[in-house]
Amino acid sequence: MCVKDPGATVRAAHDGEVMLDPKMLDDLAQRLARTVPASVLSLKTDIEENFRSVLQSGLARLDLVPRQEFDVQVAVLKRTREMLESLEARLSTFEAMKK
Repeated sequence: MCVKDPGATVRAAHDGEVMLDPKMLDDLAQRLARTVPASVLSLKTDIEENFRSVLQSGLARLDLVPRQEFDVQVAVLKRTREMLESLEARLSTFEAMKK
């Protein structure tokens, strides 16, 4: 899976791992906490912390890659496909010559 805007919620760490942007997680946790009914509003801080923790652990389990790494792999795949097509064409030529 790739993140469209790596600067928004997910950032690439120096060692290639994906790091989550704490500010975006806090914002998302606060927005989720605002959807909680008023009757449990006194627990708002605890709810925000729980949302933040759940979001962080859930996003950490996703198999995300930095956009730059994704783009590199797309380019590698494109070159590989081009090479395969070229080799298939050459093979077809050799097979035609053999007949």
